[in-house]
Amino acid sequence: MMFDFAVNWEGLFNSLIAIGAQLLLLLIVFIIIAPIGKKAIKSGMGQVAKRQKLSEGRSKTLENLIINVYTYVLLFVFLVMFLGILGIPIAPVIAGAGIVGLAVGFGAQGLVSDVVTGFFILIEKQIDIDDYITAAGQDGIVEELGLRTTQVRGFDGTLHFIPNRNIDVVNNHTRGNMRALVDLRISYDDNIDEAITVMQSVCDEVAASNENVIEGPDVVGVQGLGDSDVVLRVIAQTKKMEQWGVERQLRKRLKEALDDAGIEIPFPHQVNIDKKPE
Repeated sequence: MMFDFAVNWEGLFNSLIAIGAQLLLLLIVFIIIAPIGKKAIKSGMGQVAKRQKLSEGRSKTLENLIINVYTYVLLFVFLVMFLGILGIPIAPVIAGAGIVGLAVGFGAQGLVSDVVTGFFILIEKQIDIDDYITAAGQDGIVEELGLRTTQVRGFDGTLHFIPNRNIDVVNNHTRGNMRALVDLRISYDDNIDEAITVMQSVCDEVAASNENVIEGPDVVGVQGLGDSDVVLRVIAQTKKMEQWGVERQLRKRLKEALDDAGIEIPFPHQVNIDKKPE
């Protein structure tokens, strides 16, 4: 018996050309569709944010999430069409993926926990982009909020990638007005009422000149009694993320006013005793 091993090179070549052309066309279509879809999402979210009166941070958060989902769906469709062009049956691949997924399921519990936690963080509006938070031992500004990780930019410039499953407690410092708090110390020899009057006059000037102050500043009184000083506290309500600037202005102005009034701000003193031999 004789076997015919002749290969139809021309037919094979034509088939490869046809497959290559389809793959190239598919790639071009997706390269065009991807940015158009992202632009449409951004435009649509802008209109929704205006109608629903969403904050800028919430709008960015939802926009980022929708773009991520859109990207994953686009990649999945691309993969299915790619396999279809190559003539690979989709059903066995999906079934095989299910078996593999079941096999590694126990190892992927962390990933599942990340996604579930991220979902509830989004639904409960615990965090939005541009919020100042403390979570998982890190604090900073939220740059990206995803279903798997949350990206937080520390104040030293470090970008922290926090798995969502590690976020068990979130301290959001940007919900509502912020508090500026300044403690100043005067000596026990100075008149407390006079110091409060001087400090309150400075607070009134800052309130009138600084547009970032929402309420106050006010001298609330004696906060504590130290070993060699009396602690007076000043509190103000400020706009989001402006509390540190207001605190710096208050410290400078209060120090200058107390100096002009002759009220001492105590500092540690050191006494040296020289013992001479008898």
